[in-house]
Amino acid sequence: MKRRLGLVVTSVVSLAALAITAGSASAQQTGRQAHDHGHGGGYSFAVIGDIPYGDGEVAAFPKVVAQINADPDVQLVDHLGDIKSGSSVCSDSYFQLIKSDFDGFQDPLVYTIGDNEWTDCHRPNNGAYNPLERMAALRQEFFPRPGHTLGQHSVQVDSQADAGYPENVRYRRADVTFAAVHIVGSNNSMQPWTGNSVATPEQTAEVLGRTASVIETIHESFGSARKNHDRAVVLLTQADMFDPTVTSPSFDDSYAFQPIVAALARESATFPGPVYLFNGDSHTYNTDKPLASGSRWLSFYGLNRPVDNLTRVTIDGSDNANNYLKVTVQPHHKPVLTWTRVKFNAS
Repeated sequence: MKRRLGLVVTSVVSLAALAITAGSASAQQTGRQAHDHGHGGGYSFAVIGDIPYGDGEVAAFPKVVAQINADPDVQLVDHLGDIKSGSSVCSDSYFQLIKSDFDGFQDPLVYTIGDNEWTDCHRPNNGAYNPLERMAALRQEFFPRPGHTLGQHSVQVDSQADAGYPENVRYRRADVTFAAVHIVGSNNSMQPWTGNSVATPEQTAEVLGRTASVIETIHESFGSARKNHDRAVVLLTQADMFDPTVTSPSFDDSYAFQPIVAALARESATFPGPVYLFNGDSHTYNTDKPLASGSRWLSFYGLNRPVDNLTRVTIDGSDNANNYLKVTVQPHHKPVLTWTRVKFNAS
């Protein structure tokens, strides 16, 4: 671990600098403001992630799509990334298969990219791909119309496509601002690729650029929420930056999340309503307040101010991917969001 210290320090300084720059930069966006379906009223959306893993889940995934389609309350679907396991091949044919399943969703689908489908594709059992090439392939396959959702009833969303990040999007529904941002596990893609002891220059440059886009999307989302007097802000991403299963987290394995967490903490602390963070990655349902007073994550990420209005929800995935999270926006009531896990049909 010590041999990576120089890279860690350099990268932390660079990431922290871009956090400040992104906060003051103007957004580069594609598309008009998303249609605010359900304005002022209640509705539900479904959240899934870390699915499908393995042949069994792949074969059953069309039934998952059909079950969510059959839920009359659900008006939108969010997939939090990891459309494959971390030990399976990152092939074009597999991407095309999952995209065809995504096309079966009747409601708008917002897909947030995970690490298994590009970051980890350098692994020999993934096909020994260049991860950057795989990410380009993902963007081509899953974001054919930047500024629009997937699904049979596509709607417009605000996008960072002009900056090269069509997957970073935001939208408003029922007086709630939503943002889907591309943050992945594997230290946000700073873990060295196969055959390397440190991240490559190309790898580091990608992380810096994407992190800047993520932070910009976060700032723009909170800015929009304040301007429109929205009741809450919802962020959706793959990475679990506050994994409760890790008893002794190492900063060397998580430093690339620091500027993102800092931006999220600053914006949340000054927002007058609740903030909700939905993530996958750690595969086991959990809800907590990761930056509340007394949390170990405050000192870990170098924060000196607690954020008591931030609620984090981790969804089930991988071997636990036996349900979807049905989240309901409550009209004119508190809490703004409520949720329940809905088991997948056995047949």
